Amino acid sequence: MNIYFHSERSQLSGHWTQIGFLAIAVLFNLCLVAQLLTVGLAVFYSPTWWSIHVWLVRGYSGLAVFLLAGLLISPFPRKIQMLTGGLITLLILQFITIHLNHPLPLGILHPLIGFTLFNASTTLVHRVWRVVFNESDAVTSAEPYPSISIKK
Repeated sequence: MNIYFHSERSQLSGHWTQIGFLAIAVLFNLCLVAQLLTVGLAVFYSPTWWSIHVWLVRGYSGLAVFLLAGLLISPFPRKIQMLTGGLITLLILQFITIHLNHPLPLGILHPLIGFTLFNASTTLVHRVWRVVFNESDAVTSAEPYPSISIKK
């Protein structure tokens, strides 16, 4: 039988919430990889892949809402909060560049914003991983490169 004090139980549930946040961030990132693959297939193989490209973004955009909700449930460092907000902002810009092309051709920014979105998403996964598994950003070795000694 396990007996948990209130603070231990809240720490445990907070850790599981952070793991859930990490899982959603990883899934979001994998969906972006699928986006890139389907756009490549649509351009270089068959235009029928465009429908899957569009379907994917409509499906995984909801994950950003879950990430935002995760920030409200579990405390995360400011960098993670900013990255999550950045993802939502970049998604909105993606929709704007695809749907509002008049009078300016904003669609030319769509691929650039997409790659920025992928970069921000990957960075978010790395940062959340470090928080969840208590890894620091510090370099573990005092020497940046191992020294090589040559014996004669």
